[in-house]
Amino acid sequence: MRIPTTSSWRSRAAWTNGCGWSKRISTPKGDPTVPRSSVREELLSAGLETLHRRGFNATSVQDITDAAGAPKGSFYNHFESKEALAAEAVRRYREKGRVRLSILQDAKLPPLRRLRKYFESLNQAVIEAGFSAGCLLGNFGAELSTQSSLVRGQVREAFAGWCAAIAVVIAEAQKDGAISATFSPKALAEFVVHAWEGAMVRAKVEKGRAPLDLFLKVTFSKILA
Repeated sequence: MRIPTTSSWRSRAAWTNGCGWSKRISTPKGDPTVPRSSVREELLSAGLETLHRRGFNATSVQDITDAAGAPKGSFYNHFESKEALAAEAVRRYREKGRVRLSILQDAKLPPLRRLRKYFESLNQAVIEAGFSAGCLLGNFGAELSTQSSLVRGQVREAFAGWCAAIAVVIAEAQKDGAISATFSPKALAEFVVHAWEGAMVRAKVEKGRAPLDLFLKVTFSKILA
């Protein structure tokens, strides 16, 4: 997968994520009929993509302002620090993830099928992204857990919300007998999220889908069964 250049950020969708796929919607330059989004929004959108692609420590404020097409000095008018933007980026990432979580609320499908469809969707997004960026929550969790209590708190909250949404559907599946009630919905949800995060990291290392396929096979034949 070709990495988008700085000049291409404003003109096309770029860099999806493992847990809540996002696309940056650019504002056409020079078109007075299209309202330009705020500088803060441009910085946040560009920051989310750049931090996701490069990581926190490898990304500078200059990288973010370049990607946003904004003067470097404008950054501190909207964010106290790069850390503050990163924490806000996690919140935005979580909001985008709610779109995919709607799969879990599809009442037309049995709960177990909803769960499988959801994780199949996550896997497909990782594959289509070329096994590149992965999940921002996992990335920040590994990189910043000892560096930033602010970002760690946001990541922890995001993981908790993600697991809670999955636990609701697991409880439904246990109620109709599709999943064993040996373990609580909360325990199963947390285990499955941990397992998927590990499979996603391994897929990035291997640059291949085998770890993701194995996750589905074991999870839905043994864990959620």
